[in-house]
Amino acid sequence: MAHESRTPPNPAAPLIPKAREGRAQRATYVLLALCAAALYLTRESLVHTARILTAHFAALQIGALLKGISYLAEEIFHLETRHGGSFRRALSACLPLHWHVTLLLVCGSAYVALLDEDGQPLGLHLGLACFCQLLILTFGLHKPSAVEISEMSERSKQNVAHGLAWSYYVGYLKIVLPRLKESMEKFSRANPNVLAHRETWKLHILIPLSCDIYDNLEKADNNIQYLMDLPETTLTRAGTKRRVYKHSLYMIKDEDNKLRPCAVEYATPLQSLYAMSQDECAAFSREDRMEQAKLFYRTLEEILQGAKECAGTYRLIAYEELGEPEAHLLSREILRHLQQQCQEEYTVCDGTFCSTDLNLQISESDLPQPLRSNCL
Repeated sequence: MAHESRTPPNPAAPLIPKAREGRAQRATYVLLALCAAALYLTRESLVHTARILTAHFAALQIGALLKGISYLAEEIFHLETRHGGSFRRALSACLPLHWHVTLLLVCGSAYVALLDEDGQPLGLHLGLACFCQLLILTFGLHKPSAVEISEMSERSKQNVAHGLAWSYYVGYLKIVLPRLKESMEKFSRANPNVLAHRETWKLHILIPLSCDIYDNLEKADNNIQYLMDLPETTLTRAGTKRRVYKHSLYMIKDEDNKLRPCAVEYATPLQSLYAMSQDECAAFSREDRMEQAKLFYRTLEEILQGAKECAGTYRLIAYEELGEPEAHLLSREILRHLQQQCQEEYTVCDGTFCSTDLNLQISESDLPQPLRSNCL
């Protein structure tokens, strides 16, 4: 029987923001074209327009120069600790001279060449430009917006979430996930009736966007019951002999009181985000915590998607509590993901069908049976 091809949807898509796609830059190009058209329609003299334009450019570069000098006044007291004792390095960090100074000289020269007799000396023009720019710096009007800061942090990978996600992957997931299937194989041989469905032989990683993590899952949701631990992995790591890595297996009770086995745990780095939001020294608000939790999910997802050795061994479960706390929100989210894994029979690979976990199922009965039954 033919199966329809489909790509499994991302269950966290409504919660997790996508990366910004440069629409702001494209909007700038459109606004630039509109502004140029408006200037053309004014029918002003070309020389007069060029003089005003170069004056504005020169004022902007003067502002950048003054801002750099202001920062340099602080950095000269940190030459040894921040710039290796190099004044030139501190200067280049505050003032990208190869760009601003060059453009300032060009604009200044063009302005002098185009200067007409408006009755005002050149020194007055430069003085007024400096005064206006210093007022802007004094009142903090040059500060980037929250969106600009967020975009710069994401592009430069300098958010707290990026560091936490990479640390979580390199220090933990990269170690345990490639060994997870072997651990579950051992457990299944010893307990053949527990892990009946290979589709769910994954580590289900809980990512609450509130970062509120319970040490005991039974307290978070009484529909979750601890069963036992999977076989341990023992490694020598970072100077610790025989460091133990293990996962806990839980039984999740559904609406029909049936129990579904699942290896599940929280993403522990979220505890750091929660602790930061509770500590005044971190200056980390609840909104910052929520934004970083979402970015943590997206970064971790991108990392794991590029890690071939981890393919098919994990499931990220992001969820958000809205309004009043729900007693069984956690178990319901886990069950939803388990059901989705059972339904994701086929994906499209290079234009052809490929099975995510192809098994021959032989019926013990003489009667005809479907090739695949509902695993839940």
